Amino acid sequence: MTQKIDEDSVVWLTQDGYDQLKSELEHLKGPARAEITQRISEARDEGDLKENGGYHAAKDEQGKIEARIRQLEDMLRRARVGETPKAGGKIEPGMKVSIKFAGDDDVETFLLGSRELLALDASVDIDVYSPQSPLGAAILGKKKGDKASYEAPNGKDVTVEIVGAEPFTG
Repeated sequence: MTQKIDEDSVVWLTQDGYDQLKSELEHLKGPARAEITQRISEARDEGDLKENGGYHAAKDEQGKIEARIRQLEDMLRRARVGETPKAGGKIEPGMKVSIKFAGDDDVETFLLGSRELLALDASVDIDVYSPQSPLGAAILGKKKGDKASYEAPNGKDVTVEIVGAEPFTG
């Protein structure tokens, strides 16, 4: 059975990002799953489960692992893998983009891509916009110095100027 993936549900990943998520999935389905099963078994052998804190903690952790496995499987199923963007080229998923809103001198910098990549590295603190978001769709294919307009959720037209775009390196 094949399932058509809607363009809006695509998860844009670099090959490195895809490989990292795949590795995490393999770890969770293998060693992590086996370890939590062992901990549950050991806690169950201690007796009364109603007051067994170790058993309940292990079951909670098992639920989190299984939820993450389902999330990763879904993400990888919807993944579209692309090359790492080239510096100085057109804006595409995987780039760190800096923009200024019309009439404002403040620069906003964000990652155009999937926030799932940032979940792999908690030290990275950057906003993420999907390529399918109104802003993301408006700037795709543009270059530094270009302007782009899009309709904000409130219905107003918003214009931005791209002041920088470079491959995201974390």
